[in-house]
Amino acid sequence: MNATMTRPSLRHIEILLVEDDAADAELTAEALKNGKILNTVRHVTDGVEALAYLRRQGRYSGAARPDVVLLDLNMPRKDGREVLAEMKADSDLKEIPVVILTTSDSDEDVTQSYALQANCFVTKPVGVAEFNKVVKSVGDFWFAVVKLPPPRSV
Repeated sequence: MNATMTRPSLRHIEILLVEDDAADAELTAEALKNGKILNTVRHVTDGVEALAYLRRQGRYSGAARPDVVLLDLNMPRKDGREVLAEMKADSDLKEIPVVILTTSDSDEDVTQSYALQANCFVTKPVGVAEFNKVVKSVGDFWFAVVKLPPPRSV
């Protein structure tokens, strides 16, 4: 980084990981923890839980508001497309950046995700090393380069 470039001020980042595959969730959380940014990864396994977490309902009544959501598309009960649509239609949630992190590379999924106002779409690679590299690059970009909305008071 040269002297003329500035970085956004660094702060603790709250991440909500919405992922039904336990192995992918563990790999993602581990890759983010190995980054240079102080973060906390909260994990839920489906869209129903994600929306309860985001709305601080039930057992999530004391949940921290995430700075960013990493969202899988294909999940049980309520898929990522439905979660994304509900988030972006909710005045309290719509400003939270959503990164689609999925195995899909379908043009239809990409187009639909952006139409639903996803902030970016990332296809998960199959190999562990490639997966770690992609998640680390997502973390580097979203947590060290991008200026996220300021934390909201509850």
